[in-house]
Amino acid sequence: MSDTPLRMPPAAPDDRRTAPPAPRRRVELDGAEALRLLGSVSLGRIVFTRHALPTVRPVNHALDGGDIVIRVHEGAALVSSAARAGDPGVVVAYEADVIDPRTHLGWSVVVTGYARLVTDPADLVRCRALVRPWVEQAMDQAIRISPEVVTGVLLTADA
Repeated sequence: MSDTPLRMPPAAPDDRRTAPPAPRRRVELDGAEALRLLGSVSLGRIVFTRHALPTVRPVNHALDGGDIVIRVHEGAALVSSAARAGDPGVVVAYEADVIDPRTHLGWSVVVTGYARLVTDPADLVRCRALVRPWVEQAMDQAIRISPEVVTGVLLTADA
């Protein structure tokens, strides 16, 4: 880990002291709309089991057909889990959202499915072209998540 301190952008003003937001409504999304929204962003969180405990990691992703594709480095905990699990893979959850911090409107999508290490050389080349890592680290491996359960909610102002 670097000794360089992490610099965060200034925090948005705290709006909890202002007038309460207008009433909100939670609308369930169908699977197709939820995946469409997931594909509209490039950052999410993968949830998997490590040492029998849930582990959450932020990762960038792309959709490829119906699968979620992420890039990982050789020693990543998820690589060994996905490789050990064999076919169909290891069960994971993947979450992405866009929620406006001021209005509290937006959406959230959760996908539960099987993560498999990409071993086919042609597919690995394809995955590498789809997802560019955000970190300065070799991300030579790729994982495909095949969705089994797709849920999503839209937080909208009550009309």
